[in-house]
Amino acid sequence: MTNTQPAPAPENSAQDLPTLKVAVLGAGTVGTEVLRLITEQGDDLAHRIGGRLEVIGVAVRDMARDRGSHVDPSLLTDDPSALVREADLVIELMGGIEPARSLILQAMEHGAAVVTANKALLAQDGATLYEAADRHGVDLSFEAAVAGAIPLVRPVRESLAGDRIDRVMGIVNGTTNYVLDAMARTGASFDDALATAQQLGYAEADPTADVEGHDAAAKAAILASLAFHSRVSLADVHCEGITSVSSQDIAAAERMGRTIKLLSIVERVPGQDGERISARVYPALISSEHPLASVSEAFNAVFIEADAAGSLMFYGQGAGGAPTASAVLGDVVSAARQRLRGGAGLRESHYAALEQIPLEQLRSAFYVSLRVQDRPGVLAEIAGTLSSHGISISTIHQQLIEEDEDGSASGQGSAHIGITTHRALESSMTAVLDVFSSTSTVLGVDSVLRIEGE
Repeated sequence: MTNTQPAPAPENSAQDLPTLKVAVLGAGTVGTEVLRLITEQGDDLAHRIGGRLEVIGVAVRDMARDRGSHVDPSLLTDDPSALVREADLVIELMGGIEPARSLILQAMEHGAAVVTANKALLAQDGATLYEAADRHGVDLSFEAAVAGAIPLVRPVRESLAGDRIDRVMGIVNGTTNYVLDAMARTGASFDDALATAQQLGYAEADPTADVEGHDAAAKAAILASLAFHSRVSLADVHCEGITSVSSQDIAAAERMGRTIKLLSIVERVPGQDGERISARVYPALISSEHPLASVSEAFNAVFIEADAAGSLMFYGQGAGGAPTASAVLGDVVSAARQRLRGGAGLRESHYAALEQIPLEQLRSAFYVSLRVQDRPGVLAEIAGTLSSHGISISTIHQQLIEEDEDGSASGQGSAHIGITTHRALESSMTAVLDVFSSTSTVLGVDSVLRIEGE
């Protein structure tokens, strides 16, 4: 029997599709990977988008530097301003505040969609960029700015848009997670673990932004803005790093069945005067049974608690050239599709305009490590100080110190005391620490860490 059905029409060649002109600002680790993916997956991307991506230029600071086989030297330029005026879509990967901000604004003014991984700029002056995107009717996409390859921005902005997000807590900085994980696994000091992280390329030569918590704080500001439909800037985020976390803290955490992680936490806080929000970053103790406790090396993981969806967890590579480039290309595909359809994507949502709650008005459980005189009545005195400020003790661990730090015998016996408390006001703990610093009974406050999940 003869088959009379017509043969299927051949699929259109990618070369027959309309072209979108793409400008790339920055050709470092991530920029090079983005260019590699655009080159190697050009036809596939074209069919997914419905149009071809044509890289018309790559703006760099050093024209002479060898950037590998994936960066065509003929595309390099040191005039990014001229480049963005000719583009349909601009990929900003140069980082920093300026000239990145001016170039993004210039690109939007000329009608280009913008994809960026610039967390520092978004956290510091995102409102200016959002308003410019709205004014010019273009896309501003930034999936790669928060958690590398982990899809987080789009689920918060789109998938959970019909839900109410109550809390986001997670590990969003790979460098600090590697350092804390190495300290816990090997017993290394902070300095030694950081040096290893630098040797392996997990930490920059100047790791300040990571270990002082600034990188995580910028990401917390972005997440809080998205989750709570309110403008939250970097200045609104309480920030503490991990430089004061010691091997003794790590050992104490293990003894208590806990581990220490640098956490970014943003949440709604109900109160008599209405609902407010908190955004904060600090090292904290969590139960070893908590899923975040098993996040090792330079990986990231984020928990989202929503009213209807419940608890959701996102886990994966939070940094690195190829993982971050994957998130960038996801934004590029989405923005390019919108461009071809003649419209723009999601706009900024800040209708709720929720106020920030000061840290001192929050409640936390604490772990406090003290060096004290070893004499009768000390524990009672410390417990009385805590009680007088409304703080109740959960557990106490005491260890005698037989020698001073220089190895000599001490004329006055001393001891280490580790105290965990029930939840109390931050302001109350601050007041207690002031008392401890002024009494001869307490020889020193070695560390103060919050306990999450209590």
